[in-house]
Amino acid sequence: MSELKHTPLFEVYKDYGAKTVDFGGWELPVQFSGIKEEHEAVRTKAGLFDVSHMGEVTVKGPGSLQFLQKMCTNDISKIKDGGAQYNAMCYENGGTVDDLLVYKIKDDDYLLVVNASNTEKDYEWLKKNQEGDVELENISENVSQLALQGPLAESILAKLISSGTSLGEIGPFKFQQEVVINGKKVLLSRTGYTGEDGFEIYCDAKDAVALWREILEAGRDEGVLPIGLGARDTLRFEAVLALYGQELSADISPLEAGIGFAVKLKKEADFIGKKALQEQKEKGVPRKLVGIEMIDRGIPRHGYPVYAGEERIGEVTTGTQSPTLNKNIGLALIKTEHGNPGNELFVEIRGKRLKAKVIETPFYKRAK
Repeated sequence: MSELKHTPLFEVYKDYGAKTVDFGGWELPVQFSGIKEEHEAVRTKAGLFDVSHMGEVTVKGPGSLQFLQKMCTNDISKIKDGGAQYNAMCYENGGTVDDLLVYKIKDDDYLLVVNASNTEKDYEWLKKNQEGDVELENISENVSQLALQGPLAESILAKLISSGTSLGEIGPFKFQQEVVINGKKVLLSRTGYTGEDGFEIYCDAKDAVALWREILEAGRDEGVLPIGLGARDTLRFEAVLALYGQELSADISPLEAGIGFAVKLKKEADFIGKKALQEQKEKGVPRKLVGIEMIDRGIPRHGYPVYAGEERIGEVTTGTQSPTLNKNIGLALIKTEHGNPGNELFVEIRGKRLKAKVIETPFYKRAK
């Protein structure tokens, strides 16, 4: 068995009571104080995540825009300097290589942030399709990423930011470079994976431990907590933010997964998978991701079969008891014709088919 990878924060996890698990080859905290408590902290106060396992790839050179237009489903030409865009990369058949964020530093200079377990695969995919005057570099080992999320994130971070930076000026999917937090330069982005307001902080790996401690100390009176993977999953699930390997995969297209907003079929540039996705849209997407709520008692879990009558029509991609809503809910990828809200379905749980219904998503949306 290969040794698990560690982020620069691994050595301080124990100081905060972390319980760690194997997550895609990384030893990461599943929880610190408890999943429900951590979930609640992010929804009502703020929470700090170590997401340094995520991958970062730079794309530079005069051919960068043209190259990224070929690789990505969204329209890269729409990103302004200091802007970020949610995106997907596809195979020729329309299946998903990965979902990612694309940051435009300036013309001919982009940063891609990809899923941890896909970093090597994504980098090889980019290299395989590299063309034009483009330089690619995987800088993941040199970069750490922290995420401060929740309604109090801005006020907590404001205590540590040097004068000259106004956090209020960094709007959603915008970022600033060389923001100084307690003497350390970071790229500060108003993005996240929780459904709450907040920031993602890209820093030099050697600064990660100090920033982690300083942010938790700055937010101690406000009730900020360190947050593990368990609450990260329940938070993103309630907000219906896709997780690669569950809602997205090589066998699931972005259109099926409900992220069609990041697929620009009308952009002039031809991207890998465009033809397959156009055909899928014209013929009608065969499967769709829907929200389900259990009527009978039971929790829908990843991989559980879903039925309409006697016909198996799909399976659950993610499910749990929602900490915010206190309901047993799930996301399921099912045949499109069964996906209308109110439709009655059955989820097979431990050999029994239990009643559920299709409901609207997202399950949770924060008040503005």
